[in-house]
Amino acid sequence: MSIQEVSAEELAKLFHLYHQALAHGLDDRATGENGMSWEQTPENERRRMVSAARLALIDLAAAGGEKAPNRPHQANSWGSTGK
Repeated sequence: MSIQEVSAEELAKLFHLYHQALAHGLDDRATGENGMSWEQTPENERRRMVSAARLALIDLAAAGGEKAPNRPHQANSWGSTGK
C-alpha cells in the first residue's frame, strides 16, 4: 500500500491504537482497560487526529517519503511560535 492509498482516518485510527498500546501497555489494550477506543474518543479529538494525519500524509506524499520542507502547519514550527 502506498501513501496515496492511506486515508487520513485510517492513519489516525492506527496512531490512536498504537498510542494507547504504548501508553497503557499491550495487556491493558487487549482487555480494554485504562484507555479509550477510537469510538469512545470525543468527536473533536478524533477530528483533530484525522486533520493531523491528513497533513502528515500530504507532507509525506509531497516529499516522496523524504523530509518535507518547513511549512506553517508542521509541528516543529508550532513549538517555536507557541501555537
